[in-house]
Amino acid sequence: MTLKDILPGKLGFGAAPLGNMFREIPEQEALATVEAAWNDGIRYFDNAPFYGAGLAEIRMGEALAGRPRDEYVISTKVGRVILDEIEDVSARDLGEKGDVFRYGRPNKIVNDYTHDATLRSIEDSLKRLKTDRIEIAFVHDVAQDFYGDEWLDVFETARKGAFKALDKLRDEGVIKAWGLGVNRVEPIELLLALEGPRPDGFLLAGRYTLLDHDRALQRVMPEVTKRGLGIVVGGPYSSGALVGGPNFEYAPATPAILDKVARIKAIADRHGISMKAAGLQFSLANPAVAAVIPGASQPSRIAEDRAALNEAVPADFWRDLRAAGLVNPEAPLPIAG
Repeated sequence: MTLKDILPGKLGFGAAPLGNMFREIPEQEALATVEAAWNDGIRYFDNAPFYGAGLAEIRMGEALAGRPRDEYVISTKVGRVILDEIEDVSARDLGEKGDVFRYGRPNKIVNDYTHDATLRSIEDSLKRLKTDRIEIAFVHDVAQDFYGDEWLDVFETARKGAFKALDKLRDEGVIKAWGLGVNRVEPIELLLALEGPRPDGFLLAGRYTLLDHDRALQRVMPEVTKRGLGIVVGGPYSSGALVGGPNFEYAPATPAILDKVARIKAIADRHGISMKAAGLQFSLANPAVAAVIPGASQPSRIAEDRAALNEAVPADFWRDLRAAGLVNPEAPLPIAG
């Protein structure tokens, strides 16, 4: 069973903002956002212990409590164990995402990709999520953006520990699927090249978007498609840069990125379409992509995402993007030919 068999729709809910990503989100606003997603018909919710040191899972567990459990799918992540112990949030070494969750809980975060830590992580997540099962487990952030030159050592620990643990849990029916949840293409390439583990798909954040897709298109998408696996695209708006936000890849956008956004927007404006529609529909046009999970931190965003998914985008918009060199010539587009 691959991600495509498990996921109940093309639009899912990315829960990172519920962990107070970039700002303090009031409890009621967080719960109302999940409620809005449910009322919109979204039935796939992605989470991680890392999001606010457990805060996103706690809030989602609260918001979904009482919903019929057979009606929705949860993915969460392993690789980080959250302790009861408190730490100095400003002293955390979190690679490129250092400040992203500084408004989350101050609980100590321990990076651990071993077999036992994987089992503990899932157990802890179940408690925070107030559920008896998760469908999909992603091994979180085994990549350069977190671990720099050490990333291959971390990957090797995961290969011996987390991958084997998750293979077994999946084969025993405890979870339905597992894979990597990463912001980089290289770990996926590496895992696909291994003989042993048998992942079911991947969550790839920020690497198959309108603003950044060349490497994934070349190195990952064809192999994933060939094997019949699925990719969940996280961060389809590139940390907000695509839709007018100041950040790209969790940091202030560079002039080159802002210029690219402006050029795409000029074409979108000419055709009268929204940048959200361009972003979501571009990602979903690749046959490897099973779903997109834009993060939402307020209820109104859910309706915008749904409208973007359903918006009619003229074929000439895509042709103009291609002619302007703003998408890779090999990228599948939602048009015939």
